[in-house]
Amino acid sequence: MWGEVLEKFNRFPAQQRVISLMLENGFGISPGGRIRAGKIEISHTDVARAVGVDRRVIDATIKNIMADESLRTIFENMRAIPLLRDLAPLLNLGVIVIEPHDATDVGILGAVAGTIASHGLSIRQAVSDDPVFTDEPRLTIVTDPEIPPELIRDLKKIPAVKGVTIY
Repeated sequence: MWGEVLEKFNRFPAQQRVISLMLENGFGISPGGRIRAGKIEISHTDVARAVGVDRRVIDATIKNIMADESLRTIFENMRAIPLLRDLAPLLNLGVIVIEPHDATDVGILGAVAGTIASHGLSIRQAVSDDPVFTDEPRLTIVTDPEIPPELIRDLKKIPAVKGVTIY
């Protein structure tokens, strides 16, 4: 689906970079056409600086989004979530990062979650990188702090799993 969103901007590479930044960060658009993170508006100048384009490119991108009903609906409903991965040590939580052979395979999250549950760990958060946005997508699972070595061994046995990293 994200590929379809980006495809609508194929003729406008600079606008496509703006869209990518918005999708990667969960930036939405207010009904008035302002970029926002949650309820906080972000200036078009700041977004332009982050992407390396002129502010007018941001204005044109927003105008194009607002003119397309499906895009407008997507971006008016876009929400960012906090990623606990980097906070896990501070919160006394564990982190398991799964590198898949092919991130488009069906059932990776289910197999990993089932294996973690079979070891009695609670999953606090699961975040999967979208292969459209990153060349090396990962599945990041935040769990209870004590990750048993047997779990790592069992996760590596899952056919779709290429590698496992524990934080």
